[in-house]
Amino acid sequence: MAAPTRDLLETFPNPCPDRDYTIESVCPEFTSVCPKTGQPDFGTLTITYVPDKLCFELKSLKLYLQQYRNHGAFYEAVTNAILDDLVAVTQPRSMRILAAFTPRGGIQTNVIAEYPGGS
Repeated sequence: MAAPTRDLLETFPNPCPDRDYTIESVCPEFTSVCPKTGQPDFGTLTITYVPDKLCFELKSLKLYLQQYRNHGAFYEAVTNAILDDLVAVTQPRSMRILAAFTPRGGIQTNVIAEYPGGS
């Protein structure tokens, strides 16, 4: 299976580029594959961003995220790859992804990645 590609992500012009406002998209059905066990990993992605000139289109986001269903990667790699791709196509003022994965073996893991990076 090919690695996920950002080519599926589409954008549209920010209707209010002179104003800072926040967009939050919640994706409660995210699925990827554990590279160690081959088992599916399930989680909820919360993508929060302040757009600059572009916003991402939601149907294209859905199609982009579906690429991860058969892609083996650790939580940390998946979260950061998604952030990198969304930042590359939208060039936002800021963006944050909270990836809340369902418990496995009694452990729930949340991964938070932010742009621009910081503490």
